[in-house]
Amino acid sequence: MKVAMMSYTLARGAWGKTRDVAELCRLAGELGLDGVDWVTTYDHDPREIRRITDDHGLRNVCYTFSTRMHSADAKERQAALDALAPELEIGRTLGADKVMIVIGGLPGVTRQEGKARAMEGLSLAVSIGKEVGMTVTIEHFPGAASAFCTSADMNEAVAAVPGLKITYDNGNLLTGGEDPAVGFRDSAEHIVHAHFKDWVLSDDGLEGLDGRRYMGALVGEGIVHPEPCILAMREAGYEGYIDFEYEGHEYTPEEAMRRGVPRLREMIAAFS
Repeated sequence: MKVAMMSYTLARGAWGKTRDVAELCRLAGELGLDGVDWVTTYDHDPREIRRITDDHGLRNVCYTFSTRMHSADAKERQAALDALAPELEIGRTLGADKVMIVIGGLPGVTRQEGKARAMEGLSLAVSIGKEVGMTVTIEHFPGAASAFCTSADMNEAVAAVPGLKITYDNGNLLTGGEDPAVGFRDSAEHIVHAHFKDWVLSDDGLEGLDGRRYMGALVGEGIVHPEPCILAMREAGYEGYIDFEYEGHEYTPEEAMRRGVPRLREMIAAFS
């Protein structure tokens, strides 16, 4: 298994103001990371991002973007569908072999309504992806209104949309009231990418599907247990990337990565 960076983690801090691609690459190189998952291009030309990451010996392992294809508003849904081809082309230009489409909860949209509408859009995304050589994935997404949070949600989606794959998020899966290691095993054959994060319980945090509230924490310092997840991944023969992700406030994103990436790498090595 290889460890990658999510640009989203850095964008939550000082880097989000400069959006300097070379600066991001230098930190990735310092930490010995194997790649970058771009969560939008931050107004950079994807060809320029590709050139800089190539110069630093980094692979762009995924391109991530949000969508409102599950909106109750027909015009908003159509705009989201129209954006799919351009977004997938960005991923191809970056040199990634997959995209992750973020489908969060929306006000006034029930989980079942959101799921049904999203799966229609995902069918189109997968069709476009086949034409340009891109695998389309969705992740377990946190929140009481999230259409896709549990392994049952994900398995329903991949059954309904042939060719759709899963980005496994161990922390987000926990917010659905599910053991993340068990959740991996339940969907293992469809998982092609992974995110690792951590949470602590907090009265001021995000409300999960399980009714508890969560606040971001550094991997290894919260209530998500990474080791059983890594073991499940090893047993399933997963050899892809794990994106290190941090949504907490105790550390700056740079501090979190310098503390957390070596720790995650040590955990992975322990199951080699």
